[in-house]
Amino acid sequence: MQNSINKVMGWVLAGSLVFTSCNKKLTEYNPTGMTADVTYTTAKGFETLVNAAYTYTRWWYGKEEGYSLSEMGTDIWTNGTGDVFPQLSRYDNLQGSNTSALGMEWDNFYAAIYLINTGLAQIDNVPDYTDKQKSQRSAELHFLRAFYYWHIVETWGGVHLTTEATAPGVIESTANRTPVEDFYKLIFQDLDYAVKNLAATTSDYGRVTSPIAKAFQARMYLTRGMNAEAAATATDLINNVDIYKYKLLPKFADLWNMGNLKNSEVIWAIDYSTNLANNDLVSAAYPSGHPRGSNSGHMLFLQVYDQVNKPLLVRDVPNGRPFNRYMPTKALLDLFNENDDSRYQSSFQTAWLCNKAGTGAGNNFKPTDISTFKVGDTICYTSKNTLDTTVMNAKHYTTYDISRVYNAAGIPTNRQFYVSLKKFKDSTRASAGEAQSARDVFVIRLAEMYLVAAEANFNLGKPDVAAGFLNTLRTRAAIPGHEAAMQITGAQVNLDFILDERARELCGEQLRWFDLKRTNKLIDRVTRLNPDAAQYIKDFQTVRPIPQSQIDAVTNKSEFPQNQGYK
Repeated sequence: MQNSINKVMGWVLAGSLVFTSCNKKLTEYNPTGMTADVTYTTAKGFETLVNAAYTYTRWWYGKEEGYSLSEMGTDIWTNGTGDVFPQLSRYDNLQGSNTSALGMEWDNFYAAIYLINTGLAQIDNVPDYTDKQKSQRSAELHFLRAFYYWHIVETWGGVHLTTEATAPGVIESTANRTPVEDFYKLIFQDLDYAVKNLAATTSDYGRVTSPIAKAFQARMYLTRGMNAEAAATATDLINNVDIYKYKLLPKFADLWNMGNLKNSEVIWAIDYSTNLANNDLVSAAYPSGHPRGSNSGHMLFLQVYDQVNKPLLVRDVPNGRPFNRYMPTKALLDLFNENDDSRYQSSFQTAWLCNKAGTGAGNNFKPTDISTFKVGDTICYTSKNTLDTTVMNAKHYTTYDISRVYNAAGIPTNRQFYVSLKKFKDSTRASAGEAQSARDVFVIRLAEMYLVAAEANFNLGKPDVAAGFLNTLRTRAAIPGHEAAMQITGAQVNLDFILDERARELCGEQLRWFDLKRTNKLIDRVTRLNPDAAQYIKDFQTVRPIPQSQIDAVTNKSEFPQNQGYK
């Protein structure tokens, strides 16, 4: 693809990006002047290619564009006032001016593909690699190609597929239309190779291993309806603790502790450096000039708490930097029984406390009530329930119950102050205005394997087995003393219940759009549960439009048309 090839040639194949590990800073300086055909025939040079291939994960995971394409436009999130891609969030003209995320992700995924193809073509020409080293690095590239192609084929459908390397200086101007089945044939071939050839463990956190490939393979089996294989692979990873060392953490809340990110439940994560200077920064490529390299998730789901009562509640590090991009749909909040399920309070922030003592009108709905507030007093409280208006107005602080945020149809009437996802907050940031976060992004964790096993067994006609996997997660999630209330039976299990459980467990973790598409529930659940998007979504929007820049760039336009339904 022309745009992607230019990116690869300019950034990597000409040696313009230098990597010394997955976490090192990108630089556009090429002191040697060496070209790819020379650089990648040495072990040292080839290491730069493999490490560079990993960095393209950072254009999706923990990034606004990736969230907009994986969590937004689903049943569980809608846009706050700060959403910069509202057309994507609502399916309101996906080819409009506020859809640049599509082009950015397309360009970078294909840049990764061409880089990986180059590496696979070159690896046998690296004389100072041992056979074991060649096998390991080749397996990593095969895994990453499968990983990137999954994002491509699920997002855009049967578009361009290639396994060919492109020579330096050559610009490819034609594209092919490859059936979805052929994408998955290659994905499974690549994953089979990866599972067989990757090391079982690594001391370089973030580098893929054979168990990571198995976990992604389980996700792919489920995606393609290979339920027996999905169930067997996920169950293997769950049961063989002695082999794989994966275990659920005792408490769901422990997953989000900044001091506990590298834990036994994480199968694979994108590793963002605690030294922010080491995170790859390509500022010009990021909207509004924000840092490219860090995890941005800590900002995107937060309500603008610093606008509730400015004299008494100011922006600080513990409450986060509120970008106000995304807010939960009423349907997401309704999925939680906060009296039994700890995941509600562990996932969401509902109260904001005074951090600047003083006297003022703390209740925005009763501005004549002038009260004195100490640090730690409640200033704002949000509730997923309907509360008595008289009781709310009698408080000295502002309360936003469900009726003050959503109307009877579930459409937000207030997109600034709401229950906010707190999973990704980072209390280790140096200042209240710091936009970068060192938080790792969990791409696959063991809880997902329980959910894969549950869904696969349900599809195989084994609802009782499915309930067993779900009950393990629900027991872990139970508020102490409420374990019995969290148990379900096989008779309660259906596809919608499984999707509900995935939302409770995984909301915000960049899987939801893929979950709904896989289960053929995208149109149904968005139409029923997300009234903002329901008015716009169409049946053909289970794939996204190909970026117009790509359509314009190819010379064989009759063979590479826009996706059906788009103009």
